[in-house]
Amino acid sequence: MKNRLFCLIPVIIIILSIVSGCAFFQIKEEKYAQELASDGMEAYQEGKYKDAIESFEKIKDWYPFSKYAVLAELKIADSQYKLKEYDEAVSAYEQFENLHPLNDAIPYIIFQIGLCYFEQVDTPDRDQTTARKALEVFNRLIKQFPDNTYAAKAREYTGICYKSLAASEFGIGVFYYKSKHYKAALKRFRSVVISYPDVGVHQKALQYIALCETSLSKQK
Repeated sequence: MKNRLFCLIPVIIIILSIVSGCAFFQIKEEKYAQELASDGMEAYQEGKYKDAIESFEKIKDWYPFSKYAVLAELKIADSQYKLKEYDEAVSAYEQFENLHPLNDAIPYIIFQIGLCYFEQVDTPDRDQTTARKALEVFNRLIKQFPDNTYAAKAREYTGICYKSLAASEFGIGVFYYKSKHYKAALKRFRSVVISYPDVGVHQKALQYIALCETSLSKQK
């Protein structure tokens, strides 16, 4: 029995050395990851967003299992947003949401996705695709997290999106009306009344509906 234990001693020593060695490297890696995270946050706070991305990318690439990896993913997206690289930021935020659906930062993440689209909303006479996307994302946030602080902020932005979309629809209606395309104009004005009843153009749309119907009746 003693001989058997004696024989196992070298094996035990090897195992212990491996375990302690792994622990040592884990501590060392975590230290480096922490230093990169500190550098990244300092650069971010100073507005050096490209430098911040560089530090956080290193954490993702070199220390993907570090506790700082999730922070790195989030701050890369935030840095891209600050740089107005909205497509890249949306992609990074969406990837974060997919990888960490139960993370406490998810309401913020969804809000930021909506904000990326909102920042690209053009004047009512231009394409309103980003306004629709922003509205869709903000409404998703409100539905999923109705009592969250970011949902309250999202409600403010939805009002602006609705106004932009209503103004766009109304403007197209006016264009059709002036071009004497009364059926097309009527469709647009009715859409304003039905879809955007409380954003400031409701009464004007009703007036144009009456004008369109009058003009169409004269064509019969």
